[in-house]
Amino acid sequence: MNSPIKTIIFNFSALLVVIGAVLYLTQWLYAPYLFALGTAGVAIVYFTLPYQQLDFRRRRLHRFNIFAAILMIVASALMFKHRTEWVLCLTIAALLQLYTAFVTPKDK
Repeated sequence: MNSPIKTIIFNFSALLVVIGAVLYLTQWLYAPYLFALGTAGVAIVYFTLPYQQLDFRRRRLHRFNIFAAILMIVASALMFKHRTEWVLCLTIAALLQLYTAFVTPKDK
């Protein structure tokens, strides 16, 4: 999968995650499915990123993203069980992704 397709999948999946989380608060029946679909897209993008050629710092940040994807999958499972801990998992995942977005060094 090439980079523009991954970017489109990631952006669409992130949008589904946000929409699913917001609609879950309104008790819409299909909100967990939207959230799960978005989480699957984000996880697929993170799991398929190559990391062998990365330096130590970028590998560490890649592991943070992988951990955030796993937390989002757990949040999705908690949504289906109607547990409120999904908010905590999603918050930690969002903080990890935010940290990674700001700390990732820019290419020249």
